[in-house]
Amino acid sequence: MFNFSVDIIKQVRVFPDSREYQVISYQILKSATSVGANYEEAQAAVSEADFANKISISLKEIRETNYWIRIVNSISEEQKQWGILERESEELMKILGAIRVKMYQKLKR
Repeated sequence: MFNFSVDIIKQVRVFPDSREYQVISYQILKSATSVGANYEEAQAAVSEADFANKISISLKEIRETNYWIRIVNSISEEQKQWGILERESEELMKILGAIRVKMYQKLKR
């Protein structure tokens, strides 16, 4: 997740200097960096419920990041690297989603 965030930051650095890309930059940088930050917080959770909550936030943030990546892919000329990031975000959604499901199943017991 750390490397994913770094890759997003590097790609955003080369965005054109236009209003729409300024908005996208702000949004995608917030959500992409939040994924890993919340996952790190989950690792230091004080309870299983706290862990599940932080994982849920990470999942929410990777879903938002994926949305912004799809926007970029729809309007950008540079789709190769963003396509790679889109696939990576989809994999992270699956991983975090699976962790979340298992945690909520465990909490229901």
